[in-house]
Amino acid sequence: MKRIILTEAYLVDGEHPARADTTVVVEGDRIATVTDKHGPSPGSDDRVINLAGRTLMPGMHSCHFHASYDRYSLEIFPLGIDKPPGYLILRAANAVRSALMSGFTSIVGAGGGDDIDAQLKLAIEDGLIIGPRITAGSRDFGTRSGYIDLENWWWHLGNVGASRLLNGPEEFRAAARDEIKRGAEMIKLYVTGGHGNLNTGTSEFSRDELEAVVRTVHERGKKVRAHCAWKRQIMECIEVGVDVIDHGDEMDTECIAAMVRAGTVLVPSVLFLEKLLEFEEFRVPGNEELIAVTERERGNMLKRVPEAHAAGVKIVLGDDYGTLLLPHGTYAEELEFYVKSVGIPALDVIKWATVNGAELAGMKDDLGTVEAGKLADLLVVDGDPSIDIGILQDTSKLLAIMKGGELVKDELPARAKD
Repeated sequence: MKRIILTEAYLVDGEHPARADTTVVVEGDRIATVTDKHGPSPGSDDRVINLAGRTLMPGMHSCHFHASYDRYSLEIFPLGIDKPPGYLILRAANAVRSALMSGFTSIVGAGGGDDIDAQLKLAIEDGLIIGPRITAGSRDFGTRSGYIDLENWWWHLGNVGASRLLNGPEEFRAAARDEIKRGAEMIKLYVTGGHGNLNTGTSEFSRDELEAVVRTVHERGKKVRAHCAWKRQIMECIEVGVDVIDHGDEMDTECIAAMVRAGTVLVPSVLFLEKLLEFEEFRVPGNEELIAVTERERGNMLKRVPEAHAAGVKIVLGDDYGTLLLPHGTYAEELEFYVKSVGIPALDVIKWATVNGAELAGMKDDLGTVEAGKLADLLVVDGDPSIDIGILQDTSKLLAIMKGGELVKDELPARAKD
């Protein structure tokens, strides 16, 4: 079998300190060997690539991905019906390709309509389109008169887009089963209002509704994520076994300790708060209370994210890309933000994007690190992201992107120089 032999790599493997002069051999769709200095003698069919000290690292994971969103503003309207379904899936196909070509070889869905994640996953696996590995998200589960019930009562919509509005444990159980049948692997719950909103103290879900969803989904081997900003509801989600807390703006030391005990994953998405506070249309007369809330949430998260990281909470990357504040294609900006604005070491943020992301996607045995036996999802970077993590935002510096041993981007020499 033809091999790809990558020599003189500066290896940032996702788990350990960076090391120079490494050889990585890819055979088929997997990494065959990782050795210091010289690797195996190449065969006549092998492609030998001298990386000359360039960085070799695992493909990254974006773990809060809205594939069908596109520059949505702060205007409130039912998501997922702004365009016809066929248009939305083409938009989503463009977004997931953008993720792949930005170095994110895997994504985890965070909600959307029309079973788009599951359909894209099938199309990618069948080779119809190019894209990353997908953990398919569901529609957004919410309750009537709740945060995502954006339909005026006189509209009588037959399709509420990305929302699925339910009441009572039995409706939630049935909906979870249906979403999983349609291909969802990550069920999304809107448990509270969003960040940058006033905390009304209202729980969108009753405890028995939460428990019904979590039990139903876990029985089928899938996971549950909760859009959850407020402390009381964060604690309740952790207690009933929700797998992922999105946002977590009011989390504190008690929440962090509970996440560590339960193994709950955190997607902090602080960059959105930062962008919101910079947004001129948000900082207008009449919004003083909302601005104050958002500033308080940002301040809390700037304190709590390092605390959670130090305590051992599993943190992954992902934010509301597809909004006006965070357009698709800008995913790597988040890494630099957590390093330069939050103070997390670059290698740790890279681990969030690789090791932790693979674990959330249920593929820690196959992805997340550069080691023998794992799938060859790899990036070649012209520079050192462990020193300058901002370089990952420059796609021209991504000289090669490999997914499952196939180079979907290849700006490398054919053979080593003599």
